Amino acid sequence: MKFSAILLSNVLLASATLAAPFTPRKRSTLRSSHPYTGKNVDSPLVHEYDSNWAGAAFASPPSGSKFTSVTGTFNVPTVTKTNGRAGAAWVGIDGFNTNSILQTGIQWEVQGSEVQFSAWHEWYPADSVNFPSLAMSAGDEITVTVVASSSTSGTATVENTSTGKSVSKAISGQALAGQNAEWIVEDFEEGSSLVPFANFGTITFTGCSATTNSGTTGLTGADTVDIKQNSKVLTSTTIDSSSKVAITYE
Repeated sequence: MKFSAILLSNVLLASATLAAPFTPRKRSTLRSSHPYTGKNVDSPLVHEYDSNWAGAAFASPPSGSKFTSVTGTFNVPTVTKTNGRAGAAWVGIDGFNTNSILQTGIQWEVQGSEVQFSAWHEWYPADSVNFPSLAMSAGDEITVTVVASSSTSGTATVENTSTGKSVSKAISGQALAGQNAEWIVEDFEEGSSLVPFANFGTITFTGCSATTNSGTTGLTGADTVDIKQNSKVLTSTTIDSSSKVAITYE
């Protein structure tokens, strides 16, 4: 899902479909491509607002390098059961000022009195793909990782460390620039409208790291972004340490 800060670029778009029995909303790509003009990782911390992204991100890697992998761990959220609401959490490479994104994560959808969870991967501009069943429940610990083995090939992995089960897929797509790394909670779109955003409580990404061809970095110097819709801020993001970022539903 491509980033687009409200003050800097156009709104990111994604579409989805819903069928019964439960089929995870499919994320396809109707995104605009506008340069992100955030500051370099060596500059003072920047905070932005976006219509559907909240979390931490690097607008560029350390000088002379490219991001080649991103990883983070979080617990499956306890979602307020308001029918029809949804959201997602993921890590990714690129998406601020590039035309491709390698990302993987989980999403949640409230259907009646039940919350359904699913895992997915995507290499924008291709559509996202749902992983085969990976069982998860609120409170389970999830580790998500993307690795770019080259600019056009890589691997997406979602591991439920609470159950010891994982899914992984080797994928390929449009060339990455390796300029951005993200840890994001998202309110995605269905058709031409944002899905009603579910109250997810707090999602805390721990063990956050991004690898470049010159080494590994944590969150020090990362930008933060929060979701703002109709002049109302819906999330609060705090980088608590070099490896931990918390996103709270407001």
